[in-house]
Amino acid sequence: MESSIIRWVHPKRNMVSPGEFIPIAEETGLILPIGKWVLDTACAQLSAWQLDPQTRDLILSVNVSAKQFLNKGFAAQVKEIVQRHGINPAKLKLELTESILLNDLESIISTMNDISKIGVRFSLDDFGTGYSSLQYLKRLPLHQLKIDQSFVRDLMVDTNDKAIVNTIIAMAQSMNLDVIAEGVETEEQRHLLSIAGCKHFQGYLFGRPMKISMFNDQIKQKWEAQA
Repeated sequence: MESSIIRWVHPKRNMVSPGEFIPIAEETGLILPIGKWVLDTACAQLSAWQLDPQTRDLILSVNVSAKQFLNKGFAAQVKEIVQRHGINPAKLKLELTESILLNDLESIISTMNDISKIGVRFSLDDFGTGYSSLQYLKRLPLHQLKIDQSFVRDLMVDTNDKAIVNTIIAMAQSMNLDVIAEGVETEEQRHLLSIAGCKHFQGYLFGRPMKISMFNDQIKQKWEAQA
C-alpha cells in the first residue's frame, strides 16, 4: 500500500511540504484543479501498476480536501476518472479528514455511498483529533480508520496516548474496520502498535517522500533480490 500526499518540487526551494502550500491552495480555490490532477495522476499510475505482476496488488491512497469533496459533481468526477483509466476501483482509497464531517453530514454520506457503489474505498484520516462521533461513524461507508500521528509520536512514554491507540484499534476491530497508524518512525513504535493489533503502518520508518520513478525502482530491486 502506498499513500499519495502531494509534494511540490520547487525549482529553488527543492521539495516543499504540503503543510506549506495546501492551505494557500485551499484559500485561493486552486485546490480543485490540483485535486483533480492528483486523482487523475493516481489512477493513471494504478492503471500502469495493474500491468505488472510486481505492482498489481498495490493500493493507492489519495488525500481529498473538504473543499474538493464538497464540490458539486465530485462523485461523478471520481467515477469518470476511474472508468477512463480502467482501474480496479478497490485499489483506490480516498482519505478524508474528520473535519469534513462538520459540514452537511447527510450530503456527505450520500456522496460517499455513491462513490462506494463503484468499489472505491474510504479511509478516515486524523482519527481521534477532536471531531469523532460514534453516531456518525457507524453510518459512514468506511473501510479504514487512520490513527493520527499525534498519538503515535509519544507512544513509548505517554500512557494516555497508548490507551487512546489501544482503544481506537479495539473499536476498529469491533466494527470490522481496517486500521493504519501514521507517523511511525521507530521500530519500537511499530512493535507496540503491532502488539495492540495494528497491522498497517505509514511513516519514515518505511520510507520518505520520493518520486514515483524511485518507488518503482525500489519495488523492482526488491523483487530481483527475492528471485
